[in-house]
Amino acid sequence: MNYNFSHRISSLQPSAIREILKNTADPHVIPFAAGNPSPEAFPVKEIENILGILMGDNPIACLQYSVSEGYPALRDACASFAASREPGLVHEEDATLVVSGAQQGIELAAKCLINEGDTILCEDPSFVGALNALRSFNPNLVGIPMEKDGIDVAKLEEAMKSNPNVRMLYLIPNFQNPTGITMSAEKRQAVYELAKRYGVIILEDNPYGDLRFDGKHVPAIKTLDTEGLVVYVGTFSKIISPGLRVGYVIANKALMSKLVVAKQCSDVHTAILNQMVCERFLASCNMNAHLSNLQRIYRAKSSLLLKAMEEAVGDKLTWNQPEGGLFVWYTLPDGVDMPQFCTAAAQAGVAVVPGSAFLTRLGDPCQSFRVNFSTPTNKQLTDGAEILGRVLRDFIR
Repeated sequence: MNYNFSHRISSLQPSAIREILKNTADPHVIPFAAGNPSPEAFPVKEIENILGILMGDNPIACLQYSVSEGYPALRDACASFAASREPGLVHEEDATLVVSGAQQGIELAAKCLINEGDTILCEDPSFVGALNALRSFNPNLVGIPMEKDGIDVAKLEEAMKSNPNVRMLYLIPNFQNPTGITMSAEKRQAVYELAKRYGVIILEDNPYGDLRFDGKHVPAIKTLDTEGLVVYVGTFSKIISPGLRVGYVIANKALMSKLVVAKQCSDVHTAILNQMVCERFLASCNMNAHLSNLQRIYRAKSSLLLKAMEEAVGDKLTWNQPEGGLFVWYTLPDGVDMPQFCTAAAQAGVAVVPGSAFLTRLGDPCQSFRVNFSTPTNKQLTDGAEILGRVLRDFIR
């Protein structure tokens, strides 16, 4: 049978990260390519206790269908949690939708707002999962270069002026994936003003914001929103469990009504037992203490990786100093072939993600690669850095 795939799916390629992860099942491969939370970060005992309570108190409610908007107690808890972390984020005219992971929130927002050929702007590089979700709607996807404090605002305005039907701007302002860059408060204000001037929806993705382990908090762009322009996507994947697949969207009620319809068409509702686990975790656990523990774990792992890499590579690589999140973005010197370097690293037993996987135009040149510090053990962090240093020295020779 010859299958004729839809235009929407035929041009999409498998996620480079997911394909790389298939090759890291070998325990001898050091998983610098993953983006998983640290095994130390999972609240296993707390979730085990919560599951016992939920199944004991009302097992049918845990196993029954639920409403598309999400478990009502969790919707309230999501809004309260977001407002406590980001005062001014939730407005009276907003509503909350529970989604099956933040990526579904991104996909639903695009489904509701983007027609084929419309322009979507995003940081370049950006999160490969979001890029593929956005590409599935056949838009004109335009990447805007990054600077040390976030997206290049001048080039962003130029893109808003020069591209037809600019409908959406996708951003990861905190500890951006893959670069680790945090957008400054000044740029957030400037970006919001541009969006307001040109009538562009901002899709603000914040999976890592609660994992700040250095520097000062920068308020979300959604806290600046007076026009209903910002769709805010949060998730519990990085702070409770990615396997539960529970995230949330906070947006203006007029847009939310269509997001709910799109959700109904997608999967009816997010798994209710998983929603109830998250709600009970938020209600029963000391979230400040829990988040402080996560920040402590990632501060230590980040410091260990940075120190080990600096000792291993010296000044042969450049990188951004992350203030939070899970990643470091390393850039190779000119003349070193990045794809060949990543292949050689994998053959030597260290899996990293080629930076080209995160570009809006896949054929563009790139000298960078992404390293994750949350998944590997401490020994793997130091051993992996030593191996990468050895591979790099071989390339330079």
